[in-house]
This record gives sequence, C-alpha cells and structure tokens, in this order.
Amino acid sequence: MVTLPDSNEHVESRLVKLENIMNSGIEAYPHSYKPDAKAGKLQEKYKDLPDGTDTEDNVCVAGRIMANRNSGMFIDLLDDSGKIQIFSHKANIDEAQITLLKQFDIGDIIGVKGLVRRTPRGELSIAAKELTILSKALRPLPEKFHGLTDVEARYRQRYIDFIINDESRDVIRARSKVVSGIRHFLEDKGFLEVETPILQPIMGGASARPFVTHHNTLDMDLFLRIAPELYLKRLVVGGFEKVFEIGRNFRNEGISIRHNPEFTALEAYMAYADYNDTMDMEAEMINKLAVDITGSAKVTFGEHEIDFTAPFKKITVCDLIKEVTGVDFMSIDTDEEARKAGASLGLTFEKNETWGKVVEVVFEERAEHTLIQPTFVIDFPKEVSPLVKIHRNNPRLVERADLYVNGWEIGPIYSELSNPIDQRKRFEDQVAAREAGDDEAQMMDEDFLRSLEHAFPPTGGLGLGVDRLAMLLTNSASIRDVIAFPTLRKK
Repeated sequence: MVTLPDSNEHVESRLVKLENIMNSGIEAYPHSYKPDAKAGKLQEKYKDLPDGTDTEDNVCVAGRIMANRNSGMFIDLLDDSGKIQIFSHKANIDEAQITLLKQFDIGDIIGVKGLVRRTPRGELSIAAKELTILSKALRPLPEKFHGLTDVEARYRQRYIDFIINDESRDVIRARSKVVSGIRHFLEDKGFLEVETPILQPIMGGASARPFVTHHNTLDMDLFLRIAPELYLKRLVVGGFEKVFEIGRNFRNEGISIRHNPEFTALEAYMAYADYNDTMDMEAEMINKLAVDITGSAKVTFGEHEIDFTAPFKKITVCDLIKEVTGVDFMSIDTDEEARKAGASLGLTFEKNETWGKVVEVVFEERAEHTLIQPTFVIDFPKEVSPLVKIHRNNPRLVERADLYVNGWEIGPIYSELSNPIDQRKRFEDQVAAREAGDDEAQMMDEDFLRSLEHAFPPTGGLGLGVDRLAMLLTNSASIRDVIAFPTLRKK
C-alpha cells in the first residue's frame, strides 16, 4: 500500500479505503461528473416545502462531505453555493452502493443523484439513489482550525481555510465583486482596459523599493513593476484618451496587516481632465461599490461606521495639519523653520530635509490617523510628488489628492504633469536623491520623457488600492484575509 509523508493512523485508514474502492473496480478519481443542481439554489427553490414531504424531483449534485452521521445515512454535502443533506437509506441504494458508502470520509468529494425531500425534522435533503466517489481525500480536515493559535496555519493552508470557513470564502467572493464592479463602472464611463508590462527595464511610476530579476537571453536586469503609470501615460500620448488597468504591483518592502509585497491596484487616466474630475469620479465609484456589495453606503469596519456617501470631504494637507496640531506650515517660508516647527511636534529631521518633506512627515505622523471617514487630502508639496502638475494657484504645491479612509491611504489622484521640461527637472531631482542614498527615488526614464515631448494632453489620473478597499467593504482586519494566497515567511 502507498504511504504518504507525515502519515498517521487517520491517513492510513483513508489509504485502506482508497485501496478498497480501487479493488472493487471503481475509479476513485474519475475524469468528470455532470451535476445539474446547486445546494444553495435547491435551498431557495424548496424553501416552502413542508416538513415530512417527499417529491419526485430528480436532481444531481456534487460536493465535499462535511459531516457523516450514522455510518453515512446522513451526509452534509458542501458545494460552492452552500450545504445540503444527503439521505442514504438501504431501501434506495443497492448493496454495492452501501459498500461504497462505508468507504466515505469527511473531506471526500462525491456525486449524488436522488429525489428532493424535506425530513420530518425540517431538513431539506436528497434521498440518494446513486452515489459516486469523485475524489478520495487522503488527509482529514483539522478538527480545530478556527482559533487564534491557528491563524498562521489558516494562511499557509488557505485551501483548508476556504473549505472550513464560510466567512473566508465570502470575503474572496466580495473581493471579486469589487474588481468586477470597478471594471464595469469604468467601462460604462468609456474607459478602455489595457495591460502594461510587469517586467520593466526602468523602475518608475512611484517611490518604492523594487524587486529585481534577470532575463537570461537578453542578459539584462529587469524590475517587477511598482506601478503601471508611465506606460499608461504613453498610451494616452498615443491617443487612448481613457485607459485603466487593474493588476498586480510589487514592492520589496515591509509586510503588515495593510501591506503585502504583491498587491492589486487600479490606475486610470482621463484626458482633458484634472484632479477635481478624477476625485469626483473615484468618490462616485466607491459609493456605488459599497452599495452594490454591502447593500448600503454606510459600512461597519471594526468599531467605526464608515459613510461612503459621495461626495467625500476635501481638505488641504496643510489645513489638516493646522487643524490637528495648530502649526500653519503655509506661513513658514524656509526649510530650517519647517524643521523647527516639526521638531516642536516631537519629530526629528535630518539637516537637509526640505519644507515639503517635513510637511509630508508631520502629516503622516500626526494627522493621517485622524481620517476615519472618506477624505481627500489635497494640495501636497511639490518635492514629494515628482509626477504631478504644479498647483495652478501656488507653485510650492501640486494638484495631488490622496483618499484616506480609516486612517489609510487607499487612492492617489493627480492632475498629471504634462510639461516634459518640468518632468525632466523632477526626474533629475529624483536621480540626485537616489545617488544620495534614497533607494526608493525614481530613475530617469528617457523614453517616457520622449513620449511627453510628443505632447501629453491635460490628464487626470487616479489610483485605488483594491486590497484595502476590499478590507473596508468586508470588515477584514488584515490584508491577508482579502488576498487568497498572501506572502508568508518560510516555515
């Protein structure tokens, strides 16, 4: 008899049953099966069937055994729509089927043909007439997989988590609806979905530490993209006036309940628009997603009720800092004065930190955690936003907005920089920062600059962290809950 690694008495018992099935001439792993009904739909269809009622309705279902009582007379069968009871009585099945029934274990996947009935105790059931083994489970499901001590195991063996925990499956389904809802919303607005390179010769589109890989045939290093921005803008130059991409980005940075090294993001660009237009569109989209997925614009996340009713509040970053700390950075003119003001709030800065960098740090350390309800924080300092158009009313600032919910940044929005000369100067500043040791600063991208030199129209851009939005709409405390297979340290 075959043995498995980490075998035990429970595994050995299942291997014996597998051998019994095969020796009886039955294929334990057949090629296909054709169910014609789902458990959930049957529960809905027959919800008014009185207790103790038999029908002549033949159905065929398939799923996983989640409970097995009275030597298989009562089986709880789970498919991707829900559970239904299987009633296997010797009066309805022959001796060979009874023998097969004895080889079933919790976790096995089986097919059942039979008649719909409701038991005298009120349980909707299928009175089995034919049982088929579809896949013999050789390992038992864990008896205790829900407790806090098993959180790590849940993520490492996510397939078991999905088998056992209805909530985990529901979260992944809701996440799928988020992605689908984004796609349909933008397509209805006339946007074209596109795909851009994941392997990129130059890191760009955001400030982050990248993953580096090597292409053997070309003998060149490539970066896993940290953002698709620069390629999407090339498409706008090429005449695609409304484009978007929903896809994976990769950042070689820390892991937390809000950060995974690979994550899903939306980026969209709309020609002849600015950040006011894209802020309004993003608020409208998120409002619609909340209602479509949860049934209400008001959702519960942890201890908060979050109201996604559009439009969302807007406040400048300096006004927010002043509101929270009392310090008015717009009245501060020099870098040295800015550092002193930041130090008065208990923060420390290097001697070369600029006014804009100080504003960014003070905002992150003292203000952003206060933003529970959806809020667009707007008009950031120029030097911390290298791809954004200068503010039309203040050259120290740029027309950038970040959407915050529950203290998290979930969506950056820009009036995109279209002046190639200004963009080159910003890139040069980024290169200088990189050479000074900032490995998150962006690189010079001459081809992107060349594309801008062919004229890039006024454009509004928006981003959205799909994983974080899914967390908010499903009341999930960790990003690991909304990613089917999160990145984990080696065991």
